[in-house]
Amino acid sequence: MEKGYAAINGTENGNNDDQGKGITEVHPHPKKGVLSSVIDLAEKIVVRSLYGSAKPLHYLAGNFAPAEQETPPHTDLSVLGNLPKCLDGEFVRVGPNPRFAPVAGYHWFDGDGMLHGLRIKDGKATYVSRFVKTSRLKQEEFFGAVKFLKIGDLKGLFGLLTAIIYGLRIKLGVLDGSYGMGTGNTALVYHHGRLLALNEGDKPYALKVLEDGDLQTLGLMDYDKRLTHSFTAHPKVDPATGEMFTFGYQFTPPYVTYHVVTKEGYMLDPVPITIPEPVMMHDFAITENYAIFMDLPLYFRPKNMAKGKMVLSFDQTKRARFGILPRYAKDDVQIRWFELPNCYIFHNANAWEDGDEVVLYTCRFPDIDLEMASGPVRKRLGNYRNELYEMRFNLNTGEASQKKLSESAVDFPRINEKYIGRKQRFVYGTRLDSLAKVEGIVKFDLQLEPEVGKEQIEVGGNVKGIFQFGHGRYGSEAIFVPRESDVELEEDDGYLICFVHDENTGKSEVNVIDAKTMSSEPVAVVPLPARVPYGFHAFFVTEV
Repeated sequence: MEKGYAAINGTENGNNDDQGKGITEVHPHPKKGVLSSVIDLAEKIVVRSLYGSAKPLHYLAGNFAPAEQETPPHTDLSVLGNLPKCLDGEFVRVGPNPRFAPVAGYHWFDGDGMLHGLRIKDGKATYVSRFVKTSRLKQEEFFGAVKFLKIGDLKGLFGLLTAIIYGLRIKLGVLDGSYGMGTGNTALVYHHGRLLALNEGDKPYALKVLEDGDLQTLGLMDYDKRLTHSFTAHPKVDPATGEMFTFGYQFTPPYVTYHVVTKEGYMLDPVPITIPEPVMMHDFAITENYAIFMDLPLYFRPKNMAKGKMVLSFDQTKRARFGILPRYAKDDVQIRWFELPNCYIFHNANAWEDGDEVVLYTCRFPDIDLEMASGPVRKRLGNYRNELYEMRFNLNTGEASQKKLSESAVDFPRINEKYIGRKQRFVYGTRLDSLAKVEGIVKFDLQLEPEVGKEQIEVGGNVKGIFQFGHGRYGSEAIFVPRESDVELEEDDGYLICFVHDENTGKSEVNVIDAKTMSSEPVAVVPLPARVPYGFHAFFVTEV
């Protein structure tokens, strides 16, 4: 079993107990009654007075709309083509799927986490979908309605009053805040025998993958109470050491806290990272010797709501800062900060060391407006630019440089995870349209130079291939699975697997793509019995 992949229905030590070390069962205690009803009435008055929009919400329309119910394991699905033996396991993707209709606004980041899994064994396939059973979901199911704070409402005077209402629900015991308020809707990682559902506003939720493909939520992963803050949606597992490197950001000092989790699952002491203001730090990166933090000017500024703005706003007057810290540092004294032109980054592809330089490959926005992922239905998202970049930080001279490697728009970059933190060649990114829907999967060769003068991403230069989903068909992040896990293969010898939705027919499917050839003909297609809404990140859980 290759490090970085998981075992179905088990742990690295063969221990199949449901409530393992470091997991807290989630049993919140919300309360109905007079106080709850009075707060609900106040909320209705605020919504009617200040929200004033009956327009359909973009990220609740079309295939962004939530699946209305879970799907228990649906076996013996038809398979067009052949599912390779290396795909014996389960392909799981998570994304936002609101259980209840919003009271007012809605941001794509707001929805409850729903897992979509395709269990593959001996060429046969089973589909399942399950909610991540978070404290937030359990409490809103208790009330039968939305009660928690949402990003989509945090704008202007309405946002200020919404935050006050949520604060009253917590303070007066209507909602139980002791288990956090996360959704588990963003990403997945496997470490020390557990598949974790992640949302950067909370601790991870531990999951169990059952033999029949079903997905069970076990509880909050708090590492025996050593984790006391939020946990990034993008931790990094070193394939050589088995350690996991992670961080959390907060809106009160220290604004960032870094952690190392040992191969055995023990979380080491926290390392506070000093930055001037609270920011949304969605991702970071590691090399063999360093961790890379991104202090980018998407600031948490509640006072901006009084000016009619969102609580998270991008400051175009600031420069982008990148901090490089020895990854086993006990404090941030040794961190080196580098500056580059202003930008925002959601997702990094990889990083490694090249002589005196640390090299980062990333998807870079020149600016960002989080409102583009909320609000009413629209035909395009405006000036949506996101490009693959190489960034270099010289630890000897203190200089930083960057180089554009693609046209717009590309995101959700994935690699062969055997190379995390080490020099590699190929990046598989999603090509996005003007509504941030995934048109195709692009294979980049980092050893080749990009062709200049292009206006869109197309084959040539460093673009080795593009798998197009076709007219009216859109995909999702594609995960690389090596053809064999226990032998040395060429880096791109394997398959890409992703969910696809056909807006012409309303049907969803899973596609398996040859990652080496990027042939337009998929290796296998598995039609699904239920619609799979567009979502976020995925992971492949392999059998031992």
